[in-house]
Amino acid sequence: MQRYKLLLQYDGSNFCGWQSQKNDRTVQVEIERALSVLNHGKRVAVVGAGRTDSGVHATGQVAHFELNTKLSESDLLRAINGNLPADIRVDDCSATSMDFHARFSAIKRIYQYKCRTEEYLLDRHYSWLIGKVDIERMSKAAGMIIGEHDFTSFCKINPELEHNNCLIYHSSWNLKGPIVNYKVIANRFLHHMVRYLVGTMVAIGRHQSGLKQFEEMILNPGKEHKIYRAPANGLILKEVIY
Repeated sequence: MQRYKLLLQYDGSNFCGWQSQKNDRTVQVEIERALSVLNHGKRVAVVGAGRTDSGVHATGQVAHFELNTKLSESDLLRAINGNLPADIRVDDCSATSMDFHARFSAIKRIYQYKCRTEEYLLDRHYSWLIGKVDIERMSKAAGMIIGEHDFTSFCKINPELEHNNCLIYHSSWNLKGPIVNYKVIANRFLHHMVRYLVGTMVAIGRHQSGLKQFEEMILNPGKEHKIYRAPANGLILKEVIY
């Protein structure tokens, strides 16, 4: 049995997230279906680096699976893509050691959230129209989360997790014309965490919320704080670092 590492991209618009669900279309299910064609109809379990939410996109998702095959890496890549729908594409397929784990071997994950200050219809499925915002206030908020913090205020609670601490290596907003991009790099992310952070920082940029309240959410984490959630369509998993 050989373990393989996949680098893939997908348009999350018509997916109910990454993780397999019984009655919904997900990225994991589509990839496993494509691999089953190459495995005589038997399921091939696929493990992803991150469980992206419904509607979230990826240009740098990583996954692994195990398969007995005589196909070369390049032939396997073509075979997988030949059985995938048009909104998923594998960019690289390579044999890896059995010690490699797409999720647990990762040391950093990079997300980008794309916003627009002006309406542009062709980008409506891949960005959030936020109007005019105070980018300086948003940048100050972004800087507050750098370092290790408890992000209980900015996540959907998962009782299975031992803690909600994350180490943020980079957090910044960048304004270029009508496009406002948020980039964040961390060792791990919690459920809905990036969307809650973006939504709340945009509220700060719109003067709907304050920097002191944001600081309080970080220093005294809890679910009593008022937070805002950004829509899924602007979020992209850009890269996973090992």
